[in-house]
Amino acid sequence: MPSRPSTALWAQQFRRSPDSKVSLQDQIRQMLVAAILDGQLPPDAALPSSRELADQLGVARNTVVLAYQLLVEEGYLLSRERSGHFVNPQMLEGLRGFAAAQPSSADDDTDAPARPAWQKRITRPPSTQRNIVKPANWQNYEFPFIYGQFDQTLFPINDWRECCMKALSVMEIRNWAPDLIERDDESLIQQIRTRVLPRRGVFAMPDEIVVTIGCQQALYLIADLLCSKDTTVGFENPGYPDARNIFENRSAQLQPLPVDGQGIDPERERARLARCDYVYVTPSHQCPTTATMPIERRRTLLELAQQHDFVIIEDDYESENTFSGTPHPALKSLDTADRVIYVGSLSKTFAPGLRLGYVVGPSELIRELRALRRLMVRHPVSYIQRSFATFLALGHHDALLRRLAHAYKERSQALMAALDAHLPDARYVPVSGGASCWVEGPPWLDATRLAEQAQDAGILIERGDVFFIGDADARRCFRMGFSAIKLDKIEPGVRALAELVRAQRPAA
Repeated sequence: MPSRPSTALWAQQFRRSPDSKVSLQDQIRQMLVAAILDGQLPPDAALPSSRELADQLGVARNTVVLAYQLLVEEGYLLSRERSGHFVNPQMLEGLRGFAAAQPSSADDDTDAPARPAWQKRITRPPSTQRNIVKPANWQNYEFPFIYGQFDQTLFPINDWRECCMKALSVMEIRNWAPDLIERDDESLIQQIRTRVLPRRGVFAMPDEIVVTIGCQQALYLIADLLCSKDTTVGFENPGYPDARNIFENRSAQLQPLPVDGQGIDPERERARLARCDYVYVTPSHQCPTTATMPIERRRTLLELAQQHDFVIIEDDYESENTFSGTPHPALKSLDTADRVIYVGSLSKTFAPGLRLGYVVGPSELIRELRALRRLMVRHPVSYIQRSFATFLALGHHDALLRRLAHAYKERSQALMAALDAHLPDARYVPVSGGASCWVEGPPWLDATRLAEQAQDAGILIERGDVFFIGDADARRCFRMGFSAIKLDKIEPGVRALAELVRAQRPAA
């Protein structure tokens, strides 16, 4: 009869954590699966009885019984009447065969085959591009003035759980479980065209919309389809780093377009715009300065697009986060000649980790974007699409936007008041929406060094140079987000940051 491992093994393996978000039953299952797959339990090994293991681990017997039952259903264990539970030998057969095929570490490697020289093969390594960098453990910092992260206290947990549960009903599963191939969830497309786009003054037919895995994938698809080494893209300076890197990765030539307090000035930049094939802009809420392009400049930009035959890629960055409650009409709403490709986000204000965006454009363009997307991921996760369609249909998204607008307005006012009080030498763009503030320090400030020193002091800000295309003025700029920081932390965080800024002031 197979021997049973010593019960001391389980007491050593099991590390019960009262702070763990994983249930005790799941912790026990994970411990047993790890012991089986790591080879600590041989094939057909007998496990302790449920009562014995429960006593050793200090848990209820039913917890162990349920863990055993689930592992039997999953094939890790065999249940034998009046004998107990045993490791399923078949579960380990594939693992033994794989291990036997691996080369031994003791083998002589003098005759080992040559490995590919990956550094030579990867001609344009994306990892070397300048990107916004955010620590993975940003939540552990006392003053996280970073952009693009959410505050879990504002997340509508019950509303989202309700929508996910509805999507898991039998009838709904039949809609999203099959492979949609190139299609999107029809209910989400309907919600986008009837609930989301009209708020921006945009009207589109279903075949003029494609859902993407966030704005990031939308821009990548557009660049991959339309750009080559002979393509010139007009790009805001400063501008969105990830979009810049995407276009550069497709070998496009970037034409910097300076930004002022009202975005790019098409009249002033006529000569540069005339050389462009495409122009990327964030007119409603410019990234990173938060400037809004006035209607006169938008009309001029569209007129120049018609005159010089270029296409505008409108990234409707943070358009929903407006404190007035009414979003600015999109540039696309003024387009009568299909000169604007419109890119929007569904998840940025809700939960960035959901990664849902979309593109609106002429049907012939959308058809090709769908075909290209199929080569990458076929379609975004249809379960998430269906859940979010329900979230929109039940009005939860509109209610969330109202709550965020109130919270962000309160935090932005606290941030601007703190900047006025503690950093009077700095200039910032007044915040009227969104979740960040663009700050220009005194001429002598090195914002890159400031960001490093601030991080050491528990303060996270975003250095501004990454947003610029080789501009010397970038060294004194930085961005401060307020979506993830608590209201009562804003003033002390700015006060502590101001001390680091003053430490850089040159001697008189």
